[in-house]
Amino acid sequence: RKLNRVTDTCIPEEEAMRKVENKLLALWKKAAENGEQKLPHEYLYELLLSGSLKEHYQIDPSRSWLVAAAEKNLPLFVPGWEDSTLGNFFASQVFLGELPSSVVASGVEYMQRLIAWYKEESRSHEIGFFQIGGGIAGDFALCVVPLLKLDLGLKETPFWSYYTQISDSTTSYGSYSGCTPNEKITWSKLDVDTPGFIIESDATIVAPLVFCYVLDSWLV
Repeated sequence: RKLNRVTDTCIPEEEAMRKVENKLLALWKKAAENGEQKLPHEYLYELLLSGSLKEHYQIDPSRSWLVAAAEKNLPLFVPGWEDSTLGNFFASQVFLGELPSSVVASGVEYMQRLIAWYKEESRSHEIGFFQIGGGIAGDFALCVVPLLKLDLGLKETPFWSYYTQISDSTTSYGSYSGCTPNEKITWSKLDVDTPGFIIESDATIVAPLVFCYVLDSWLV
């Protein structure tokens, strides 16, 4: 098993975000009318599966990782969603009184899902952590292990079986979520003998090569 995280992707404002925002607003309003609450990505899955964006597709949907994730209902844990273009748009609608803030679940709910997921999956599988980039999206998920061990007192919770990070920024000691693997040991995220690797390069080049190697295949 492997938990991946990706962040810091440049998305055009007018060409993409504005087309998505109004359609999401309709879903948020519908959920508010029905007294429902969902996680941010669950609304995006609903939007993708509705087919209402097909007219804007620029690639074959069979080659889209977003569509594939929605079709498989891939578990996602997305902290700090408020610090995003969609999160800002949602906050603006709450401020205007168009929506109640409760219609989109918070990062605390994401952590609840992550706790349950890690507890279940780690019973029968070792789980590695493959981080692409830096920041909260990586550190949030890593924290589930010390949370289980220290906050919930589940001492037998297994550590992450390995840790790998691809980043074009140099990691350093004292950097909260951009530190070297051995510093994460002091926070009970990794064990002293957990394999840890840092790859300083462009993730758009390196990540596909790593995935192809692991899957024993090559891009065509």
